[in-house]
Amino acid sequence: MPIRPAPICQPLIALSTLLGTMMAALSAPVVSFDNQVQAVIAKAGCNLGTCHGNATGKGGFKMSLRGDDLDYDFAALVQDASGRRVNLMQPENSLLLLKATQGIAHEGGKRFDTNSWEYRTLHDWIAQGATRHQKDTPTLTSLDVSPIQQILIASAKSVQLSVIAKFSDGTQQDVASQAVYEPAQIGLVKISPSGHVTSLQPGEATIIVRFLKQQQAVTLTFVPENPTFAWQPTQQKNFIDRHIFAKLKSLRMNPSPLADDQTYQRRAHLDLLGIPPTAAEARSFASDKSPDKRERLIEKLLARSEFTDFWTLKWADALRVESRTMDKTGMTKFHAWIRDAIATNRPVNQFARDILAAQGSTYNVPQANFYRAMRDPNARAEGIARIFLGTRLQCAQCHNHPFDRWTQDDYFNWSAVFSRIDYQLLDQKSVDKNDKHFFNGDQIVQINLKAKLENPRTGNPAQAKLLGAALLDPKSLEEKRDLQTAADWVTSPANPLFAQAQVNRIWFHLMGRGLVDPVDDFRATNPASHPALLRELADTFVKSGYDMRHMIRLIMTSRSYQLSSEPNDSNVTDQVNYSHAIIRRLSAEQLLDTLNQFAGVPAKFDDFPQYTRASQLPGPIHNRRRGSRNDSMSFLQQFGQPPRMLACECERTDDTTMGQAFSLIGSPQITTLISRKDNTLRHLLNQKLPSAQIIDTLFWSALTRPPSKTEKDKLSQYLDTAPDQRIALEDIAWSLINAKEFVLRH
Repeated sequence: MPIRPAPICQPLIALSTLLGTMMAALSAPVVSFDNQVQAVIAKAGCNLGTCHGNATGKGGFKMSLRGDDLDYDFAALVQDASGRRVNLMQPENSLLLLKATQGIAHEGGKRFDTNSWEYRTLHDWIAQGATRHQKDTPTLTSLDVSPIQQILIASAKSVQLSVIAKFSDGTQQDVASQAVYEPAQIGLVKISPSGHVTSLQPGEATIIVRFLKQQQAVTLTFVPENPTFAWQPTQQKNFIDRHIFAKLKSLRMNPSPLADDQTYQRRAHLDLLGIPPTAAEARSFASDKSPDKRERLIEKLLARSEFTDFWTLKWADALRVESRTMDKTGMTKFHAWIRDAIATNRPVNQFARDILAAQGSTYNVPQANFYRAMRDPNARAEGIARIFLGTRLQCAQCHNHPFDRWTQDDYFNWSAVFSRIDYQLLDQKSVDKNDKHFFNGDQIVQINLKAKLENPRTGNPAQAKLLGAALLDPKSLEEKRDLQTAADWVTSPANPLFAQAQVNRIWFHLMGRGLVDPVDDFRATNPASHPALLRELADTFVKSGYDMRHMIRLIMTSRSYQLSSEPNDSNVTDQVNYSHAIIRRLSAEQLLDTLNQFAGVPAKFDDFPQYTRASQLPGPIHNRRRGSRNDSMSFLQQFGQPPRMLACECERTDDTTMGQAFSLIGSPQITTLISRKDNTLRHLLNQKLPSAQIIDTLFWSALTRPPSKTEKDKLSQYLDTAPDQRIALEDIAWSLINAKEFVLRH
């Protein structure tokens, strides 16, 4: 029979066990809350937005997002809930450990085992007294990750990441097992807790490696085995091709061949003018045998007024030119100011500087309307960062940015630069009592010396500070030069983000995808697809005097721009490396203007002169009278014209919908265009041309190519044998505008 200890011995045994645990913990190295406990919490995912890092927490337990506020986290762990989350006398019975190991029910599931390094770290920290500050605790200064970028061919389907943390006391630590790994793409790779990356399928994977408050982006490209691949030497037109083709070669992809002349001409017209070539222009270009005809075409298009209109539209989107906040007069004047800048090829840095430094009457200083559309300091700060620096700041308004270097203090200090902007209302005629910004009348944009912006984190006034740079000179503030100082800094050659953001936006409009994508999301954790190319483009842009036409010319004369959209066997899966042209749906304005040009009749826009094209409109027409929106405006809205309420390219959509398909098939807009008695179809019939010639003209006009022999023969026969040639011709026109070739830029 076993001998049971006397009751008086049981407390002594428990005390002995406790003392043993405490002595073991005390003999272990001191556990740092800032460096080690926080690493465990991050590794377990406890402080993510989907868990206790959520704005409202989970299960009554809230932590700062991704360890943003260590003081707050310490209080939440040790002091909140009457200190129940840590048990200093019996660390293993701490709620923090019981929940994470599922010793008791935990909605978040099991986060680690009792024999793991995570468990030992938290257990020892609690046993050592669960303290916040240890003397001489070093801080993390940098994170070295390797490889940062690597291409793995065929059988090399995995790689071990090396992650070295460097601290302020000069020490280094291998933290590969403690770092957090977050793949940007789902389904491309599998990552072990220790940083071993295995390919699941071929492709380019971006992985964010995070440890404490440092993070690095890693790009790994897994290339499938292709024993029959042979690189086909390709002529290079300029340095763009050198960068693009070098990467394609390393990826074992051959670029597609050059697009034919008809495809290139249509692409160039749509990209620069927003409309395809006419039948006469298309035939003329096709018959031109000059070897430099593509280069000469670019020069002709850059000099046309339609180029000015179409690229004014792009800037008007970004700058939120619309009548709801600016009123119709302000919108029209700002649009005209932008158009003049494009027409005269004003350097982009001067263009931006004039906007950012603008003060005065929104009618007499049209660019001051930019601030009329952004009446809140935070909206101004976010909008300016997006448009001119390609940077998204909104996440830093509530907490330090989880994926970028910007802190909450950075956010409000940058907002403070624009916080003293104020408005004098000269003629306030309210249009909508429910919308305090929607009224007609001139305003004066000015500086209010008394205005202040509070930093909600500190409760103190934010200090005006340039983004990632120095505080504004007090003398600048006294002399009301806030905006001029900011404008000079944003557009300075010493600020690489400005030039890179602008060339990236131009590249996006011409190539269909930014080198940094999205175009307004520059950050270390969203690397460019071709970083060296982006830098060289930006350097060239600065050296050219920020000449937009020079940059457009450089891109469009590259072979990379001129590639066919037809993929080959080696690049059929590529979507990011520009091995072939990216197919895109025409924008709302492009499509409407193309339809009207094909039909030979102008669109109708209320309150605008006849023959106004969609790309010439100063802004979206906000007409609140029920039933007042005409067919043209409804069409633009349906095909993705942005309302210009956001300073973001994302507001314009190129999605395809069933509604769009039905609109092209049988909407009143299309029916009217085709059936009008004064359209192109009537003119063709009145000329008594042979059916084959009529078909030929329609194809050149609609698709920038001649019909194939089969197309010409069958359609000519259909037209010749039809009891009513007009109706037959309408059928043919309808089929052309519903062809993919018509609605896509390819």
